[in-house]
Amino acid sequence: MPDSQPQPPAHNSPRGDGSSDGGPEQTTLVLSGARLTDGRNVDVQLSGGRIEAVGTAGSLPAHPATRIDLTGYLLLPAPAEPHAHADTALTADAEGPVSHEPEEVQRRATEAALLQLGHGATAMRAHVGLGEPHGLGPLAAVLQARRSLRGLTDLTAAAMPRLLTGLAGANGLAMLRDAVKMGAAVVGGCPDLDPDPSGFTEAVLDLAAEHGLPADLHTDADDPARLARLASQAGGLRAGVTLGPCAGLARLPLEAARRAADQLAAAGVTVTCLPQGGCGAQQPRSPRPAPVRLLRAAGVRIAAGSGALRDAANPVGRGDPLEAAYLLASQGGLRPLDAYGAVSAAPRAAMGLPEVRVEAGFPAELLAVRGESVAGALSLGYSRIVVHRGRIVARTSAVREYCDSAVAVALDLPRQSRPEPEP
Repeated sequence: MPDSQPQPPAHNSPRGDGSSDGGPEQTTLVLSGARLTDGRNVDVQLSGGRIEAVGTAGSLPAHPATRIDLTGYLLLPAPAEPHAHADTALTADAEGPVSHEPEEVQRRATEAALLQLGHGATAMRAHVGLGEPHGLGPLAAVLQARRSLRGLTDLTAAAMPRLLTGLAGANGLAMLRDAVKMGAAVVGGCPDLDPDPSGFTEAVLDLAAEHGLPADLHTDADDPARLARLASQAGGLRAGVTLGPCAGLARLPLEAARRAADQLAAAGVTVTCLPQGGCGAQQPRSPRPAPVRLLRAAGVRIAAGSGALRDAANPVGRGDPLEAAYLLASQGGLRPLDAYGAVSAAPRAAMGLPEVRVEAGFPAELLAVRGESVAGALSLGYSRIVVHRGRIVARTSAVREYCDSAVAVALDLPRQSRPEPEP
């Protein structure tokens, strides 16, 4: 089951842009002169939330479409954020205890989602803690933020109880069931923190199977025997299982890590690593992320998430998928295109979202980044234009200028001062 169900076209939207009910943009939009990863310069026509046509640059007529000049931009499938903590985001500078009042959680979740949308992520899975003393309040607030953001970004909630086994876990299990009734699209939690990790995992997977939902579990993955049991339990869940951040795999002996990777691959489990740092839901934190090359070699799908976004676990977290991909390429040993796939195609697949390609018929979920190659975009991709459901929903402009001097003129140093395209 996808995190976010597709929305039908809004043929009668009062404002003509699908904003009344979150439907896709109906006005035809042509993105002209964009560069693709294969080196082609193309025009891309969008309509009804999908890519309608892709042709050689200058080949698609503008009238009656709106034309956006993307000369100098690389056009990519939009990233998706598989591992965010919207209820605790942006709390690093809070004076005193962090407020979990619903209004405050909703404000933080909304701001965090918009921040990550500006970076390019048009879908986000937010892991939300359940339990005393806040109960289901933070989840209700995140679900309200989801409703208010419809049409801008797809925000969905993964419910995270603290305990699920023994007498203490009975209340957590009841609360998890209530969370599903409220609208949580994913069930999860941290089995490492439960006295019976295998029992916790079994309870989550049973509930996920009962409701046809995916499961997303936080684990350090530093215990091979426990990880083998988890992989065995996860293999039968049709909607899919995601584990993260799995940093403990990097601390295991090589052969033990390889066996664990083979078990996860056989079970069809996705691993979400956190290259930008850990998250408060998983302790202890490892200075290294999961061993992505080892996992990929075994056939495990690797997605990359942001984890903590300026909260106590990482007060400088940026929530930028391009930074996560940059770190996978610069420190994880992945090729730039594979690193970008870990923040776009892989998380979309793990979240049950439709595949995106810059080809006719695919969803118009796109990111235009100033640059000519994926490597350049990961290195210096500051200017960005984000397309969600066929319309531009966010824009970030960066201008680089050098003072006038003989050497600047002689070397023809690049300037990013061309006026930004207007919708």
